[in-house]
Amino acid sequence: MELIKFFKKSKSTLIFLFFFALFFIPVLYFLSKPKTVLPVYNPADVNPRLVDDQLKHITKNHKIGDFTLVNQNGNTITQENFKDKIYVADFFFTRCQTICPVMAVNMSELQNYFIDDDEIKFLSHSVTPVMDSVPMLKDYAEKKGAIDGKWDLTTGDKKHIYNLARKSYFAVLDEGDGGDQDFIHTEQFILVDKKKQIRGFYDGTDKAEMERIINDIAILKKEESE
Repeated sequence: MELIKFFKKSKSTLIFLFFFALFFIPVLYFLSKPKTVLPVYNPADVNPRLVDDQLKHITKNHKIGDFTLVNQNGNTITQENFKDKIYVADFFFTRCQTICPVMAVNMSELQNYFIDDDEIKFLSHSVTPVMDSVPMLKDYAEKKGAIDGKWDLTTGDKKHIYNLARKSYFAVLDEGDGGDQDFIHTEQFILVDKKKQIRGFYDGTDKAEMERIINDIAILKKEESE
């Protein structure tokens, strides 16, 4: 009799475990599987301190604004150079002795990681464009290993660059209008997709964050290929 009760109890347990596996294991897998889509960042999604007051209410369709810059080779660089490209952007200056050298090393390593991937490019904006002339940028680019056509280090009109930093990339906390006394300094790397949308922010001085960019670019490429 006891043996029969044991088997009946075991049968009930087995049925329970079967249905548990049938319904709950797929749910657990769904919750634990790696993310497959990156967020799209709009002004309303970002730290309000990073966003111009005129843009804080915008909840969709934010894109990087048009730009006209000059790279280390003296070539004009616009968004046409980044058409159908995923790119990582940052802001730097050649005389920086604090965060910029580390950022340059990390950007160079990312460039080399994606050296054979024509879909991926890199764009650095000088925040001291008057001092960072084309010859200065060329010398800096050579020292940092920038590859022509892969990584553009750019100069241009200061107000235009600062407007991009504050109203397009949301890269800096401090306010300003790009005047003579205005200065921005940020460690942010910004990931931009082929539609000119922001898909990620990263600490450009952190090696772990570089791994995150690499992983996120893989996710983004898969997303855009579907």
